[in-house]
Amino acid sequence: MSATFLWYIPNTVDPGHRGDDAVDGYGTLDHSVDLAVTAERHGWSGALIGTGWGRPDTFTVATALAARTTTFQPLAAIRPGYWRPAHFASAAATLDRLSGGRLLINIVSGQDNLAAYGDIEVDQATRYARTREFMRIARRLWTEENVTYAGEHFSVTNATVVPRPYRNGPRLYFGGASAAAEKVAATEADVQLFWGEPLDGVAERIDRLRTLSGDLARDLPPLEFGLRITTLVRDTTEQAWHDAEEKVAGMASRTGSTELLRRAAVGQQRLLDLADRGDVLDGCLYTAPGRYGGGGAGTTWLVGSADDVAAALRKYADLGISHFVLSDTPYKRETARVGDALIHRLREPVPAAT
Repeated sequence: MSATFLWYIPNTVDPGHRGDDAVDGYGTLDHSVDLAVTAERHGWSGALIGTGWGRPDTFTVATALAARTTTFQPLAAIRPGYWRPAHFASAAATLDRLSGGRLLINIVSGQDNLAAYGDIEVDQATRYARTREFMRIARRLWTEENVTYAGEHFSVTNATVVPRPYRNGPRLYFGGASAAAEKVAATEADVQLFWGEPLDGVAERIDRLRTLSGDLARDLPPLEFGLRITTLVRDTTEQAWHDAEEKVAGMASRTGSTELLRRAAVGQQRLLDLADRGDVLDGCLYTAPGRYGGGGAGTTWLVGSADDVAAALRKYADLGISHFVLSDTPYKRETARVGDALIHRLREPVPAAT
């Protein structure tokens, strides 16, 4: 199948992210470069690099990794508010030009320690309206000269970005499941990322977003769709489920609770509510991790042999998913294992039925 396969590189100061066992050298440039080079060597197009106040600056990390790799595409997560739109557009255009057009951007509008960097708390509708303006200004700065824009939240006057990015600028990935977020995705994003929902939920959201794109008169190429999820892959189905259940038991012993975490984000709540439908959905979508502290991409896992997980991902692709952002820990070992086990399977044509 024709798709983009990205991995994940943790961007934290302290080791142990989601059970990762790397300690020596953790947080150094050499450690992050080693993960990026491993991804490059094992078939991944690049990797998502997360963001949040109190963590290393994502754009600085992405720049360093781009400089030390050849084909690796950093998917750098950034937040409107932490960045002003013209400052961001200039930085992104510069890195995109220096890296030969390898930069990808993940726009994040979720909660953060806003006051720490001088941003302000606003309601959900305002937060996403601001994000929409931010994305529109960035696109105009990448494709036009002498841009003037006067919005409710941001403005620029007679602004031209130098140097110019490749093509029309980096592709913009975006997440969010609320009605306000979906309006932003439908009009401004290149790729809408979903968490690991069951097939029926993803199909429903793709249909809704395609309809919304038409209703809101989207003036960009058609919206594409991606899946951000944990994949626990082993040589056999039995070994995969043994290891998955063992991992979840370890999570349970550390949290000491079987209660679902309740969070404000609509997308996160959708994932947590899946446990009410059962521990295993669609054959290999494991919902139990969410009961014991798994959040975001760690809330649900695709579990099984390489053939099992490849078959599951093909079903998502049949719905319209063409971007996959996968991960598991320990990061370095699984970057190689999952890349070697999955990517060539997914790029091969499906044998015709006989």
